[in-house]
Amino acid sequence: MTQTTQTDTRQHPAAGHHAGVEVDERGIATLTIREAGSLNILGTPVVAALTAAVQALASRDDIRVLIVQGAGEKGFIGGADIKEMASLTRASGEAFISGLRGLCDALRHFPAPVIARMPGWCLGGGLELALACDIRIAADNAQLGMPEVKVGIPSVIHAALMPRLIGNARAAWMLLTGEISDAQEALAWGLVSKVVPLAGLDAEVQRVATLLAGFGPTVVRQQKRLLREWEDAPLDVSIANSVKEFGSAFETGEPQRYMNEFLERKR
Repeated sequence: MTQTTQTDTRQHPAAGHHAGVEVDERGIATLTIREAGSLNILGTPVVAALTAAVQALASRDDIRVLIVQGAGEKGFIGGADIKEMASLTRASGEAFISGLRGLCDALRHFPAPVIARMPGWCLGGGLELALACDIRIAADNAQLGMPEVKVGIPSVIHAALMPRLIGNARAAWMLLTGEISDAQEALAWGLVSKVVPLAGLDAEVQRVATLLAGFGPTVVRQQKRLLREWEDAPLDVSIANSVKEFGSAFETGEPQRYMNEFLERKR
């Protein structure tokens, strides 16, 4: 599992039974799903604990990157809790899925970049959560799918991101057939950002997290905010607004620092 150089859980009262939180000296936070079965299943208590932990971390200015991972190597997240869902009514069903929506939204709008560490199985609600992350790094044994139709429910909430990520034809295939994609197919389709051998998964997650943590924290948060805006705003509006964002970057001091460091290395 991911190793950190300094553990800080005392400032995270939300870190508890189902949500393990560690923050290292670089500002890299790691959120681990705990005691949720061998496949890190998302039931209501798990979702609530994770959401509280993400919200607590979002309020901290010192967090530069968030890594989300499950416990163990069997899977990232095997999906939502079927045992709980089997007894839902319309009202309780909407409440259940609204909770998962809140968690996915908290990750999608987290102010710093979010990396999903993805070994093994990632299904249904687990894939929806992964899609809400900015960077998805999968092991070569990853198996991804949206099999909800097989158990009588549609894929909803952040499954809506799939057509824009992988195209309408591939999204329709996954959502209507419920078939599973292996790691290489998921990479070719754009479901994941990168695939590495399972033995090298932690090293790659840490490499990318360290890379992001080494950039100016203001500009990285600015870039993520722009990425969210570009998903919805018309192209001309996005381009026009980005001019102001570019100018405002020079008020932070980060361009002056990093550009001068770059120029010094070139001398």
